[in-house]
Amino acid sequence: MNAQREASVANDRDERLTEQIVASRHVSSPVETTLQTDGKVLARVTDGIYRQPASAIRELISNAYDADATRVVISTDRPRFSRIVVEDNGHGMSPAAVTHLIHHIGGSAKRSEIGVDLGVANSSNPSFSPGGRRLIGKIGIGLFSVSQLTQSFRIVTKEAGDKWRTVASVRLKQYSDFTSVGDDQYEAGRVSIWQEPAEDHKTHGTTIMLNNIRPKTKQALQSLDKWLRSDKTGFFKDLFHTGRQLYGSEGEESNLLASFEELPWQAGMAPDEAFRQFVDTVWDQAANSNGNPKLDGLFDYYLQMAWQLGLAGPFRYVDVSPFDLRAGDVEAFELPGVGPGRAKPLPLTEDKTIRDLIDWDPGDSIDTEFRVFFDELELLRPLRFRNLPYTTNAIKKPLIFVGHLREEFPGVDPADSGGPLEFSAYLLWNAKIAPVEHSGVLIRVHGASGTLFDPTFLRFQIAEITRLRQISCEVFVSEGFESALNIDRESFNYSHPHVVRLTSWIHTALTRAINQQKLIGSNLRKQAREEAQGSEARELEKIASEAWVRRFGDDADKPTVELVDADARTNRSQHDADLIFSRSRTLGDQSISRSAIAKSNERKIKAIIQTLVAYGVFDELDDDEQEALVESISAIVRMQG
Repeated sequence: MNAQREASVANDRDERLTEQIVASRHVSSPVETTLQTDGKVLARVTDGIYRQPASAIRELISNAYDADATRVVISTDRPRFSRIVVEDNGHGMSPAAVTHLIHHIGGSAKRSEIGVDLGVANSSNPSFSPGGRRLIGKIGIGLFSVSQLTQSFRIVTKEAGDKWRTVASVRLKQYSDFTSVGDDQYEAGRVSIWQEPAEDHKTHGTTIMLNNIRPKTKQALQSLDKWLRSDKTGFFKDLFHTGRQLYGSEGEESNLLASFEELPWQAGMAPDEAFRQFVDTVWDQAANSNGNPKLDGLFDYYLQMAWQLGLAGPFRYVDVSPFDLRAGDVEAFELPGVGPGRAKPLPLTEDKTIRDLIDWDPGDSIDTEFRVFFDELELLRPLRFRNLPYTTNAIKKPLIFVGHLREEFPGVDPADSGGPLEFSAYLLWNAKIAPVEHSGVLIRVHGASGTLFDPTFLRFQIAEITRLRQISCEVFVSEGFESALNIDRESFNYSHPHVVRLTSWIHTALTRAINQQKLIGSNLRKQAREEAQGSEARELEKIASEAWVRRFGDDADKPTVELVDADARTNRSQHDADLIFSRSRTLGDQSISRSAIAKSNERKIKAIIQTLVAYGVFDELDDDEQEALVESISAIVRMQG
């Protein structure tokens, strides 16, 4: 009964605030209220829950995606970063939805019947947006992420067909300053809300204006620490940066002395092409240097943030999806889902992609209409799979391993297992992975990720450090795993059954991929040796034959040479060769070796013997003297080998 009574009180409170917001159309003063959250959420929130300014922008992008936006425009006011604006054309929020947002931080209306009533969830399935997108937001704590950037911001939102837009001016408290307002509710900040007329009734969407960016956040976005070191050393560490503005003594905008930047794309480029050039810059560094490039060594914080946002969102790939690769791009293998087995080659052609040859959904599909513009860039996934730089590795073409798993956890209560888990994955092996930060595994849930690549591959214990640095892996979760994510979506619970099962599959897949890579490399090196041996044998044959032709004409037939065991040499009639020598005496310690060097030395010695015979060197020597001469020549050849 207490729970029902509390719910009734909350509903009454929400209805009163919604009515007050609508009534503000006719009065000059805004409605004053408080942001509220409950103790359960507060217990999981601490200062710094989001560790980077990029996290806040990522969460606002996620909110826009869940609101069925097709276009998001982010303006950062670089290089000043005094104000950041995020504008989307999603379905916007009604006064009732704004009320719920303010009174229930951490109690998202998404994935619930309340969300259906408020117009923020699909009526057929609350886990989807009204337009049918699988929701990627977590539990409605996006406002907490904004506090990483500022404590003061404004929300302007409007639904299609509404003649009024709702405006909320928010002042957040520090988490440590939250105050109890009873019934396990806490005040998280103050809000002024009002409605104002909208000139265009058809428009819809939400704009978040982040004002008065925190000084420390502004310094981080400006990479001020690197600029200060540059002032002392005269050298800016990063190759590319968003620049810096220098002002006169009074520091006023009108007294701007200099402004400069070094961007990895050309001014005036189309936003998507600019981002592709941004990515090409990293791969150019990989192709033109001995080492693998690091983002931190190439870019300032702003550019790294743009890269990470592209990596995190449900965006198109900068080139093609890994599942759309063809025969000329990679050598492909399919991994078993469960049970024993080896990687199975996929017969790619110029017309058949990986997607064409597998009988499961790779789960990499995204809404191509969702586009995010970050200043002059269009965010894309900064991952390339084709035309990777040439290396001296025996394996010249990248290898890709793809697989899929659905786990029902039979016999386990869904409350304990988290329900079914389904995902697909690829593991890309290449001699060079660029940037270095892309070595590892990245887990996407419904196309989005709050994490970066995990270089430990979920704590893989086998000591394959070199090969692990050559592998990049993405996992596409299409069902489950959401309950395993921590509140910040930047980490997850390693003990959760979904994480345990996914980890087990990834570790097995890694072992299979590494073993296959070793086998391919071994076969290629063996083939190269055989080809080299064949080439050497042909060249030696040519040298000895030319000696006989020079001495005896075109019809000359050079003698055959054979190295045999010492006791077998005494019975020449058992051998077809014209010239017979002791193997052990001729080759010494290499007489029983099967190494490539030993075989090469044997071929060289035989050619030398044939050449010496052509010039009559053996004519005046008896058998023992011939053996002694060949033994001495062999010793010299073996020293060179």
